[in-house]
Amino acid sequence: MPSPSPLESNADIKTTTENTMLDTAVLELLASRICHDLISPVGAVHNGVEFLQEMGADAGDEAIELIAHSAQQASAKLQAFRMAYGAGGRDSNIKPEDVWKIFAALIETDGKITQDWDPHAPLGFDELPQGFCKLLMGVLMLAQESLPRGGSIAVQAGEEKNQTRITASGQGANLRAQVEDALALNVPVENLDPRLVHPYAQAILARHYNFNIQASEPATDTVSFLLGYT
Repeated sequence: MPSPSPLESNADIKTTTENTMLDTAVLELLASRICHDLISPVGAVHNGVEFLQEMGADAGDEAIELIAHSAQQASAKLQAFRMAYGAGGRDSNIKPEDVWKIFAALIETDGKITQDWDPHAPLGFDELPQGFCKLLMGVLMLAQESLPRGGSIAVQAGEEKNQTRITASGQGANLRAQVEDALALNVPVENLDPRLVHPYAQAILARHYNFNIQASEPATDTVSFLLGYT
């Protein structure tokens, strides 16, 4: 087999470099998004500790409650991001009930959203493929973002085999601008921001695990996500 010409080698190097830059840009934005979500509760814990140090016994129960609530909020967000983006999220031992518990802790700190689904139900699959729970966690977080005034999130089997439908219902439920485009990877990387990087990264993960994610607004105050295995 003839050796590649210098021109071909340079083209390959350029393509590899461009792909690396693409991955780097997405990773940087994803890190920004995670840090942004954690700064508020972690900062509140820090402020509460400082207040306790300054006031001592005079700080009262309010400082303790602030620290406890903020620590719980930070822990819940870390667990959710770990499930959605950590390597452990693809572990075959993880079940939908684990996702349910982690998401329950996440929405409990907000208090405006409830979830209404049975994690022990088939959810459209006879056997869950690798990466299902990881992606389900990510889509539940997308559904949460679709409920600015709170509401309810349901998970059930889709209309066809190997599909799961996640439905967010509540006053003002809506898809943020360009979320559908991000899920279809139709947003140029240079136009991504921390708000859009979550659906964009979920689309990348979905393709890696042979899934696809579709979003729609089938009715007023309702947003629907379809997680399908291809």
